[in-house]
Amino acid sequence: MRRRLYLLGIPVGALALAAVWASTHQQPPPLELGALPTTAEPGEELSGGRGSVPDPGRNAFGRSPMNMPRTRWEDFHAGKRVFGRDWTDVDGPIQVGPLFNAPSCMTCHVKDGRGQPPASPSETPVSLAFQLSGPDGRGPHPVYGAQLDVRHVDGAGAEGSVKVTYEKVTGRFATGESFTLHRPRYQFTGLSKGPIGEGTRFSPRVAPANHGLGLLEAIPESALLAHEDVEDRDQDGISGRANRVKDAATGQTRLGRFGWKANQPTLHQQVAHALVTDMGLTTELFPREQGREAHDAVPPEVSPQELASLLIYARLVAVPKRRDWEAADVLRGKAVFSAIGCSGCHVATPFATEDVPGFPELSGQLIRPFTDLLLHDMGEGLADDRPDGLASGTEWRTPPLWGIGLVKAVNGHTRFLHDGRARNLEEAVLWHGGEAAPAQERYTRLPPTDRQALLAFLGSL
Repeated sequence: MRRRLYLLGIPVGALALAAVWASTHQQPPPLELGALPTTAEPGEELSGGRGSVPDPGRNAFGRSPMNMPRTRWEDFHAGKRVFGRDWTDVDGPIQVGPLFNAPSCMTCHVKDGRGQPPASPSETPVSLAFQLSGPDGRGPHPVYGAQLDVRHVDGAGAEGSVKVTYEKVTGRFATGESFTLHRPRYQFTGLSKGPIGEGTRFSPRVAPANHGLGLLEAIPESALLAHEDVEDRDQDGISGRANRVKDAATGQTRLGRFGWKANQPTLHQQVAHALVTDMGLTTELFPREQGREAHDAVPPEVSPQELASLLIYARLVAVPKRRDWEAADVLRGKAVFSAIGCSGCHVATPFATEDVPGFPELSGQLIRPFTDLLLHDMGEGLADDRPDGLASGTEWRTPPLWGIGLVKAVNGHTRFLHDGRARNLEEAVLWHGGEAAPAQERYTRLPPTDRQALLAFLGSL
């Protein structure tokens, strides 16, 4: 049973209705929260359980877990080599492609971290991919397939590129300060197979960070489904639901966990799908490249041994330990985070992982990823209008927040959200709509000190 959220003694759902009424009649007044509980919980700094890594530097996202035995090092680093391998730099025939977006996993997930959109309209997207479908939104695009390939090997030609520009969106906090957001606009250019077609659905998606994936896979399904509230029975305005997708290995329908729309059920499938879609590399799970026929006599380009090695690495990349979790402003920010409703989706209570055969590092861990891994309607402002499994064009999976405060240290930028449009954490908050609109509206009414405290809390994760 989900615990109902209260703010100043009033149910959050009631506050949301009051906020909607106020917005239609007058500028909402500043929101004074008053005293809130500011106590550090035992162990809350260990976001990834006993494996959490105390590294705040530029390699914070690529470490092995602190609870990993030394006997595992060889396997972990063998997988790391596959992760960093440039598949165009090989002896003999080039395996990657012939059409692809990146020659290595590390190209998009730099230092196992977050990608970003192009720095200028003339720059070819590297860690921002464009998934495609036809006008009905279902299945791959009839000409360009499931994803636009912007790179190619010698003798082939890229399918095209995308020019990214931005328009300004302005707003104002209740305390008078103004803010400016950047809404992205996309123009497909140099298309090799003709126009992309009127009404084509596309979804820009930046590469997410890789840490903690094995721990997310180890959360019991029942624990995630306990946060589902499709009919919003508790009337808090939040109605998360699970995506249900096909497991390519078994043919069964399973709960989706990975990807921006929770469209992959297992880490095995997530990794193999990325190999074939982003790099044109086949595996036993996906033996067919986009737009090319499969031949039973041709072995997969990524061998079962290489894929198994890569999966060991992907499961074990550790979560960084929090910093300054006991600082007064961080504790205040944590309380504000819950008080205004952010924890309705970014669940603040910990999950206990189940037993993972062969991976004692992941088993029985108390973790705090600040996600429910469910789909939530985020409103028209963030919509891509492209269905994905059960996910509608306005629904997105709640992304984990652990490690979010170290993106600048690791990747040298602070671009957030599914398409990297937010230039910092505050802009990411301000783009929230749909189910998150009441929490966003309350954020805009906070005094500057509480807004900064909330950002300090996010920076500590």
